Formats: sequence, C-alpha cells, structure tokens
Amino acid sequence: MNNDKAFTPFQLKNFQLRNRLGVAPMTRMSSIRDSVPRQDVLDFLGARAQNGAAIVYTEAIVTDYESSQGYPGQARMTTQRQIDTWRTVNETIHAADALSIMQMFHCGRMAWPEVNPAGRSLAPSRISVKQLNPLTGQPYPLADEMSVFDIRHVINGFIETAKGAVAAGFDGIEIHGAHGYLISQFLSAYSNQRSDEYGGTPERRYRFAHEVIEAVRQVVPQDRLLIFRISDWGVADMEVSLFGARDEYQTIIRYLSGEPIDAISVSTYDYSLKAFGTDKNMAQLTREASHLPIFICGKIYDRASAEEALLDADIALSGKSTLLNPHWFEDVRTGKTMAAYTSEEANIAYTETPLP
Repeated sequence: MNNDKAFTPFQLKNFQLRNRLGVAPMTRMSSIRDSVPRQDVLDFLGARAQNGAAIVYTEAIVTDYESSQGYPGQARMTTQRQIDTWRTVNETIHAADALSIMQMFHCGRMAWPEVNPAGRSLAPSRISVKQLNPLTGQPYPLADEMSVFDIRHVINGFIETAKGAVAAGFDGIEIHGAHGYLISQFLSAYSNQRSDEYGGTPERRYRFAHEVIEAVRQVVPQDRLLIFRISDWGVADMEVSLFGARDEYQTIIRYLSGEPIDAISVSTYDYSLKAFGTDKNMAQLTREASHLPIFICGKIYDRASAEEALLDADIALSGKSTLLNPHWFEDVRTGKTMAAYTSEEANIAYTETPLP
C-alpha cells in the first residue's frame, strides 16, 4: 500500500495507540439478567483486541433505570456485579495492548416505555416519531417533555454510569450525542422545539450536551479519555437531517471543541459521502471546525476504505466487519480482499446466536 497510515501509531492524549483502527460501538440486546451481556458478547470484545484492534468500544450502555432504555436486554454499568463483569473484560483488552472505551447513552423519545422499569419515555419536546418502532411494529409513544428537574435527574444517570466505567477500569468514556437519541434530540431543531434556555438557537439547544459533558468530566480522571459522538442521521425519520445546514453543524462542532473532551467521534452511513450539499465529507467538515482528534465510522470494511477514511480522520472505526469477522484487523493488515457486510447479516447481534 502506498498509504500505510492505518498501521502507524497515534498519540491520543496520554495513550499511545499501536494503529488507527478500532471496534465501533454497537447497540445490543443481549442482557439475560441484571443488565449484563451474555458471555460470548463480552468475549467478542477481548478477542478483537487480541486480533489487533487499537481501540475497543463497548455496546451502548444505558444511563438510568427509569427512562433511558430503548431496546430490550440492554446493558448498564452502575451495580457492583455489572462493574465487576466489565472489569474482567477490561483486563483482557488491556492484556492485548488495546484501549477500552465505554459508550453511554439515553434513548430519549426513541425509548420504549415497556422496557423501562418506570414505564416512561422522555424527550426535549412532545413531538411524535413518524416511523413505527421496528421492534413492536407500533407507533412510538409520545414522550413526556422534560422539565428542568427531569434534565437534572437524567444528567445524574450519566454521572453514575461514568463512575461505574471508571471503577471498571475503562480507559475512556464516550458520550453518545448521535443517531437521534436524547442528546442528539436536544441538538436538533427537528426534535427540540422548546422555548426555554434549552431550545431555540443552536447555542441554547447545545446547553444540555454542555451540561452532560461538564458533569461527566468532573467524575472522569484527567488521565482517562472523554469523547463525544455526533452524527447527522438518526435511527428514526432517517430522511431528516438532524442539522439544518453546514453552518449549524460546524457551530456545534466549535462548541464541542471548547469543551474538556479529548476527541470527536463522527458517525456516518458512508465516510466518503459529501454532506450538507457541499463537496466535503463529514470528517472534512468536522476538521474545518475543530482542532480535536477525529474518529470516523461508516462503510469502512477493508484496507482501501480504512486508508481513504484516514485521509480526513485520525481513527477509523468499523462495526459490521469487526462484528462478523473475528480476524478483520489482521485481514486488513495483510490487505485481504473483503466485501462490505449488509445490515441483514449484522442482525446476528440481535439474536441468541453466539458471535463469531
């Protein structure tokens, strides 16, 4: 390969990464009891580290027992049993010389009240999701508009989950502000039509994200990473851009760049697609507005796509390929010919079939 950036080291804060490739965070529904994933799901993370990943993300971890859960069988990280289980996973990842990152999120209006212990869903505004819930085939219920008290309570869930991740020994924590989940709902004028200090201008819509970052950073030691994930697409009403235009997106990126975070993770359907009617992709638009390291994911499935993605980003993350191919990192290193997996093939993640 003329461009061998994928397997060059990268200094991320105080961590020296052996290469620029990682396992992307992926939502799962594999918890059997006590919000702890099945053993094969946990083993998958350590195995990918042993195969050569520089960074290994957890699945998305929900942040409270009342309103955050959007899928059955999701994991949490606030009880001692949960923390002890994840500590063992971290020991395996670290023994393989890889970095571990816990991603946490609140589903907001994408939550499914029937799977939340308190039977409720919350959102910045009472705005219906247009598409049906793919798990139930029914409309999503209309969420309760969050009061300031609700906002404070939800932020506390992020704090407690971050504390659990620190206790479990994770090297970093990622705040999930993408895909139309709660933080993303606040950022977007499509789902946030509030008239108080949390709605209206981009600056006010950003306030919730700022308060989450500020609160979480206080419980995450400075020698651990804090990352923020962002996207321009959501898991529902996918035809709607979560940001009105390039300027609005880059305004949010500039706000993020002033926060005490260590990287921005940009999630795309396809890393190479031009965004917001410009001739630039999402990584390029992010780079224009930020000095922070950039992670990118979306249609990265072989050596060529990884190298091309890394022309505009610092770290390339792969989801479906790392999920379905236990040897993916070694196959990328050797330049093996590989095809992109389909979403249907990746549905194994949502079955009882053990992961490869």
